[in-house]
Amino acid sequence: MKIVVAMRQIADLVEELEIDSDGVDIDREFVKFVSNEWDEAALEEALCLKEAHGGEVTVVGLDEVDFDQSLYGALAKGADRAVKLTGDFDGWTSTASRAAILASWLGENQFDLVLTGVQAADDLDGQLAGILGARLGVAHAAVVVGVEPEGDKVKITQEIGGGTTITSLAAMPLVLGIQAARQAPRYVPISRIRASMAAGGIEEVAASGGDNIAQPKVRRLYAPESKGGATMITGKPGDVAAKIVELIRSKGLINS
Repeated sequence: MKIVVAMRQIADLVEELEIDSDGVDIDREFVKFVSNEWDEAALEEALCLKEAHGGEVTVVGLDEVDFDQSLYGALAKGADRAVKLTGDFDGWTSTASRAAILASWLGENQFDLVLTGVQAADDLDGQLAGILGARLGVAHAAVVVGVEPEGDKVKITQEIGGGTTITSLAAMPLVLGIQAARQAPRYVPISRIRASMAAGGIEEVAASGGDNIAQPKVRRLYAPESKGGATMITGKPGDVAAKIVELIRSKGLINS
């Protein structure tokens, strides 16, 4: 089974993000970029499938900031191939353009499963699996929390809200947007990442297929408005409870 995992980079959300001077993007100069957490779940599911059923795992993505680190990390975890699609990707790339570029590469490579993260924190678009499936002419499913091969088909479990799940069967090739892997993404020590870096192994391919793709244009970004803060209540439990009731009553939330 040939599994391809499409990964991407996003700004590290633990850092303080600032808007650039043009007001249409974050200031990327001093921000650390990391793998999208849902893509890490997709990679973990791919590695689990390989361990349980055999096959080959290929990780592919655009040449975004610090993407080499993510590729070396994937190789250290057990991926067989790492492919970087080179081009000018210094700023934000829309889902439509990303899907077109990935589909162009995938169209020239064999695959049974393509796994992507269900969404990314920088846009919460959640459309990559669907657009990829449409461009490749294969079935797709999103918000996937379970993947189990059955011959030339795959049993898919999807979350549809409120903790409810549904199960269906689809023939490969197939594109899946992974919400959660069967286990937490595995930890890989820095020594193994350094070993994979020393061994090299990242394949570079010129990106294509992303030209003339209609995409939204960001007109302006705004920082969230600050509206007050938390009220800290101290004292004995009885006194704290009385103050909470008084506060709730003052807001008109209770009548007595």
